[in-house]
Amino acid sequence: MPLACPVAARPVLLVGLLWFVTVSSLAAGQATPPAGGPEELAFAIDGPPPPAFPQAMARGEGGAVTTRAVPLDAPLELDGALTEPVYETVEPITGFVQNEPLYGQPATERTEVWLSFDDDNVYISIRAWESEPDRMVVNELRRDNFGILQNENFGVILDTFYDRRSGVLFQFNPHGGRMDGQVASEGNYNGDWNPIWQLATGVFTSGWTAEMAVPFKSLSYQAGQSQIWGINFRRINRWKNEVSYLVNPPAGMGNRGISFPSFAATLVGLEAPPSSRTLDIKPYVISDVSTDVASNVFNDVGADAGLDVRYALTQNLSADFTLNTDFAQVEADEQQVNLTRFSLFFPEKREFFLENSGLFSFGGASGGGFGGGNTAPILFYSRRIGLEGGQEVPIRGGGRLTGRAGVYSVGLINIQTGEDDDRGVPTTNFTVARVRRDILRRSSIGAIYTRRSDTADSLGAAQTYGVDAAFAFLENLEFQASLAQAKTPGVNSGDVSYRARMEYDGDIYGLTIDQIGIGENFDPGVGFVRRGDLQRTFAQARYSPRPATIEAIRQLQFQAQVQYVENNAGVVETRQYQGQFQIQFENSDQFTVRYADEYEFTPRAFNVSRGLTIPVGGYEADSIRAQFNLGQQRRISGNLALEHSEFYGGDRWSYSYGGRVNLHPQLSLEPSLSFNDVATPFGDFTTQLYSSRATYTLTPLMFVSALLQYNSSSHTLSTNVRLRWEYQPGSELFVVYNDGRATTGNGFPDLQNRGVVVKINRLFRF
Repeated sequence: MPLACPVAARPVLLVGLLWFVTVSSLAAGQATPPAGGPEELAFAIDGPPPPAFPQAMARGEGGAVTTRAVPLDAPLELDGALTEPVYETVEPITGFVQNEPLYGQPATERTEVWLSFDDDNVYISIRAWESEPDRMVVNELRRDNFGILQNENFGVILDTFYDRRSGVLFQFNPHGGRMDGQVASEGNYNGDWNPIWQLATGVFTSGWTAEMAVPFKSLSYQAGQSQIWGINFRRINRWKNEVSYLVNPPAGMGNRGISFPSFAATLVGLEAPPSSRTLDIKPYVISDVSTDVASNVFNDVGADAGLDVRYALTQNLSADFTLNTDFAQVEADEQQVNLTRFSLFFPEKREFFLENSGLFSFGGASGGGFGGGNTAPILFYSRRIGLEGGQEVPIRGGGRLTGRAGVYSVGLINIQTGEDDDRGVPTTNFTVARVRRDILRRSSIGAIYTRRSDTADSLGAAQTYGVDAAFAFLENLEFQASLAQAKTPGVNSGDVSYRARMEYDGDIYGLTIDQIGIGENFDPGVGFVRRGDLQRTFAQARYSPRPATIEAIRQLQFQAQVQYVENNAGVVETRQYQGQFQIQFENSDQFTVRYADEYEFTPRAFNVSRGLTIPVGGYEADSIRAQFNLGQQRRISGNLALEHSEFYGGDRWSYSYGGRVNLHPQLSLEPSLSFNDVATPFGDFTTQLYSSRATYTLTPLMFVSALLQYNSSSHTLSTNVRLRWEYQPGSELFVVYNDGRATTGNGFPDLQNRGVVVKINRLFRF
């Protein structure tokens, strides 16, 4: 006879199980490594034997590399000059090989790297030689801007647990523009991790140099003094569109190969300090003045304070606590035009939810476009916490436990939000528990649980349970599977969703097969479902030759895909056949043309524009789209697109541009426009979405950004101006101005809301 488990007890039992796994694995992981120096490692290395001083690297058969870090008697002076004795007494790490354009050939520009450490920091120093330094592309300084990847660039990944799956990634250009991020489950990159680290760059006659220092306290790593990590380096010569690595990932990976630590080198010789447990205390104070015309509130003055605390329980597990959380530093959402009957996805931008967010991803789901499998539900979508209808709901406090415990990755979140009587939002508790176990060489299995204590339209707690698995074989073959169940009283009694996916992503050939099922009433209370009640089959095949006889072309791509969607009653709702042809030029420009034959059934009438409703029915549609991407090496870059399609029995013409104008390395404009001209049997309409972002970067740690947006669909004009200054490592000043206006009236747009916020925080590290 099966044992009964009260529903109310399940969250407690699950949290208890997670805690038991954590403590048990920690106990197993805290075993003392063998006595002796760094040569006596707790487990075998994946590479050739370590090099002997003064050599810093050893390369084995097949290209595997083992590198060595050398101890320092005194800290490096971070000035980018490379004048310390270590650069003369230790041979540099070198011998980079091309991933693009000529796979496996030696890099055309020499790169030299030194690895060293002291009691506090890990140091990585480079000397990047350039045959034509005047041609270097360096036009981005803003921290964490992806434009840095379109510059001359150096990147390093540190696989601090040597699990060949995860790591921390640092990237920078010759002017000190920097990016940092976390990698989870190989290739799952979270660029919103902002640790404390230092960087200094310099130039010399034939290239550029850099010295970076990463404190041990900014990193999590395995227990013990003697460390063994994974490491890889990537260099981008943007002016010649060349990508090279110390250890080469599979062909065709290009820039993204740095986020696959299974192909990285091995780093030995590091000795961690005896105790690197860290206590970070980060209080903030904030003051604001706001106006909301609809609520008849004008120039309302407010002030508040809050606190974030982080404590490293072990070298590889940390706890975070937040009290009276505030998100004043958040940028405004970029507006979108929705011409479908499905919900839009907006990415998370709030700092508290971003760090270690990759740990909570489930089943390979993402919130992007409709192709390639992104219809899978997201079981944990943090914008369901503290936001309701796009407006803030106060977060009273919460905590988070994340990190590694042996072969397990664990995460636990518990947050309490306040009530909002005006919108009928009750005080609510959110719980998320996640555990993932590494198996085989590059595979994992995991489970997730989420709970929302109350919702405005339910009779009790909404709970979701899920299990998932990812298996990676060879270099480019991956399988994913997931199964989840959601229970919401009064809404559903346990609808499920599932997914099974196979992907082969080689340089020349690619194949994806994806099957997704979502129950009619499947609704994860802390998740996001773009489209429910479906059984979806998706297949995509790709052939990407590299024509050696056409000098201007690097690679061609021929791609075909099929998508077939039924609801759970067996009614066909979507059928799509699509073909795509793409040219990748040697100078990084791209040209793409795509043709699609589609059928869409709308089971319910929906509004596609004000005053225009698409009735129930089935609609055939052909579409053709042409797009040209101008590479970042140009002063004016971006994407130009033209599309014509049938649209619910009518026609649609679409024109768009989104790009960048490089006025100066410190000043850029990012204009964007989207225009739709639609004629249907039910009425005609047009939409215009215009936006422009201007960014002035005073230093790599201080910038001012202004975003202006006009959306004809909502008849709104919005402005967001934001100053961010990291006045010392980990401590920041924010000044934010927001202005929203309605454009339906005559004359100057009518004010709807306006606010000015000043916030300052200060990091105290012990």
